[in-house]
Amino acid sequence: MKNTTTILGALEQFSKQNGLNLSQLSKQAGLNTGTMSAILHSQRVLSVHQLDRLTRAMNLPDGHFYEQYIQENLNGAAPNWRRIKPFLYRCAELDKLDCIKQIVNLLLDNPLYSSPLFEAAEDLIAQGKRMAAAILYESVALSEKSQHSERLAYCQFKLFLTRLGSDQEQNYQAAIQFEPFAERLDEIDQLDALKNLADTYRSLRRWDKVKKVCIKLKQLAEIQYSLSHSRKKLDQGFVKLPRPLFFYVVFGNMLISNAYYEQGDYKLALQILSEAADLEWVKEADKETLYWKSLFQEWTQANILLTKLMAGDLALLPEYVSYFEKKENEILTGLWNIMIVANRYKINVDHILTKFESVFSKVLEQEVNEIYNQQNTDNKLVGLLCELADYYLFREDYEQGFKSLMHGLKKSTIINNESSILRCMRLFERFRNVASAESKVEYHQLVEMGDGHEKKHSVARH
Repeated sequence: MKNTTTILGALEQFSKQNGLNLSQLSKQAGLNTGTMSAILHSQRVLSVHQLDRLTRAMNLPDGHFYEQYIQENLNGAAPNWRRIKPFLYRCAELDKLDCIKQIVNLLLDNPLYSSPLFEAAEDLIAQGKRMAAAILYESVALSEKSQHSERLAYCQFKLFLTRLGSDQEQNYQAAIQFEPFAERLDEIDQLDALKNLADTYRSLRRWDKVKKVCIKLKQLAEIQYSLSHSRKKLDQGFVKLPRPLFFYVVFGNMLISNAYYEQGDYKLALQILSEAADLEWVKEADKETLYWKSLFQEWTQANILLTKLMAGDLALLPEYVSYFEKKENEILTGLWNIMIVANRYKINVDHILTKFESVFSKVLEQEVNEIYNQQNTDNKLVGLLCELADYYLFREDYEQGFKSLMHGLKKSTIINNESSILRCMRLFERFRNVASAESKVEYHQLVEMGDGHEKKHSVARH
């Protein structure tokens, strides 16, 4: 049934077509006769609950009349939050994002609705309705853009988190758009915001950005940690942090070290790692603190081992393999690092690849749903595939080399990792003369896929 008439007109038409009287229609909709009569005679404004009951009684899908409901009951009328709120939540439940945008447009001119929209956004994000919440956060940010308020900054933070996905260019744009707002948050929210920014820049391999953000994070965390121990009672503001305060100090240090490591300054990376490994200054001894201390100590020792290995101490290779082979969630990173070492120092690691062959096959097939893990898993997988392609092609194992290269190019294109796309293309062109006809066809198909992907995002950005 098309929405070519009013909701009441459609209801009356349905009743006539099915020979239903008032009592029968009321019973079918699960409403009492008095309520149904008032609705039919326009003596009562439909609630979303009643609309849903009537829609089901007419054997139509949930939300069928929502656009019409906005036009007939909300558009042009004085906004009534008690009526709008349940409708808004129901739209979010049914993923009717266009309806949510229409509702927001009706309320934008009235600053009184900024607070209830913000509270609704917080509710929806807690329920996992990311896209619906993003529309509300954006509307609140728009209404407060001239006020430089803390709530504006908080909305921008939430928008940043909801915009993160598998597309690297979009993630970078989300990060740089939010970064100027981070310092407007209160100090405790800043810690979490800077931590998330640092994670995003790390996944994008923007090492100068990582250092800049992590220096701020470390300094702020040190101040807050000192303040927390200069008070008789711990400030309740710290309770809302997802991790202990000391975590942010050490995390900042480790990522600064990671940035220097990635830029090839192993001496400075080791120096900062040594600082991060010293946790004697941490005063707390609760279960959560001890848990994080144990993890940081393990991570710093592993990173010290890896940094020395990358600097050329190849005798540490067996020890590094022994470390990561016991940890399923570290195998992808471990193999990527091994292949970097192998290509850098021209060493044979076939025995290691054979050992982890079945594990690597599973990694290629797995789906990762959580956004941050997805970003990092995608990047590590692309990095590993590029290194494998390099390794096999230069060792003249062309079948494995081109197989890895095609996997890497495809994955790089999907996540829009431009540097890896270019690396794969340069590698293919270098070895084009030994590529099979099948590999050449697949390569050109992937390049065309990449061109289509780039056009789509160019349009989206303008």
